[in-house]
Amino acid sequence: MADGSKGTVVLAYSGGLDTSCILVWFIEQGYDVIAFMADVGQGDDGEAARAKALKLGAKKVFIEDLRADFVENYIWPTVQANSIYEDRYLLGTAIARPCIAKRQCEIAVAEGAGFVAHGATGKGNDQIRFELAFYALTTDIESLAPWRLPEFYKRFQGRQDLLDFAKEKGIPVPVTKKAPWSMDGNLMHVSYESGILEDPGTHAPEGLYQMTVSPEEAPDKSEELEIHFANGVPIRVVHKGDLTQKETPLEIFEYLNVVAGRNGVGRIDIVENRFIGMKSRGCYETPGGTVIRAAHIDIEALTIDREVRKIRDLLSDQFTQQIYNGMWWSPESTFTRKCIADTQTNVEGVVEVSLYKGNVKILGRKSPKSLYDQELVSMDVEGEFDPRNSTGFIKVNALRLRENARLRGGIISNPK
Repeated sequence: MADGSKGTVVLAYSGGLDTSCILVWFIEQGYDVIAFMADVGQGDDGEAARAKALKLGAKKVFIEDLRADFVENYIWPTVQANSIYEDRYLLGTAIARPCIAKRQCEIAVAEGAGFVAHGATGKGNDQIRFELAFYALTTDIESLAPWRLPEFYKRFQGRQDLLDFAKEKGIPVPVTKKAPWSMDGNLMHVSYESGILEDPGTHAPEGLYQMTVSPEEAPDKSEELEIHFANGVPIRVVHKGDLTQKETPLEIFEYLNVVAGRNGVGRIDIVENRFIGMKSRGCYETPGGTVIRAAHIDIEALTIDREVRKIRDLLSDQFTQQIYNGMWWSPESTFTRKCIADTQTNVEGVVEVSLYKGNVKILGRKSPKSLYDQELVSMDVEGEFDPRNSTGFIKVNALRLRENARLRGGIISNPK
């Protein structure tokens, strides 16, 4: 730490306008800055960002490849849970935050930094997700949020103020025209919000999307895949046309993003309820995740006991809320993940899917741990089930209903 420094801050850095200005502003305020960029598949140029951060005055720069960790330890648990927020959102941004925050805190501890910081705004979910993770993971590191500090947000009230500051301080700014919306991307998805999208009645322009083609522009011929599962997560994907195979978690997810994306799979346009209490409109594209979720639900139907699934679904609702609200590292979320993982021991097998113009169609499924007995369920074979047993089953289940009708009167009354 330099003499007279207020301390060292590890800043979650993207190389963009906001975090570049924040980096210089922290130095201006008397902090030593370590820039940290997490590669979770967003496609940023890490080395260009490193050079830029060092030029702007960062003491050190860490560029960390977290892609494999992100898939195996964060995305896969949500696959096991079939996590989905408010029936439509697959949590792509929310899942990435605990992954990034963990590595950021590890660097802060290793470097003896007293502070961690992010560039999330004061109205969104990400500030909550980052900071709850910081405080769950460390005991003596303070979080700094510039967009909630009056000395920062009163000085920078809009993009133009940031541009003026960048010009004054010699911060390189891309000369390309800024899209009239904001976006955040990773392996799981790309999200778009703000700008023209703030009006929920405005149609999202076709040029918005980056991971997927429009379903109308997708090929006129379907593509078929086999997705192999073990312990409730994909272990192999096979293209039934060209026989391409992928087997590592990262390769599987990247490949499914490409194949599903070119078939227009995974787009949604929604209004959601932010944890902080306001509604927001967002457009999302989650191609690979959409395919995996559909296939996982299907292989579960073959392999999970009915009552176990009911309990798992109750836990999944809790887990989804925990993820969205930034509680990944909480004791309850750690417990919930363990319970859900235990339900997936027998979720093993192969699901065949067809991708066509934005749709995922299940073609078939098989499993060595299937609970499906074709002979037992067949209408053409008596098998080991005695149909007469159904009479007693119905009578026992009807007892409560008949007593209710007898004592309180039936729904349809007999005329006197």
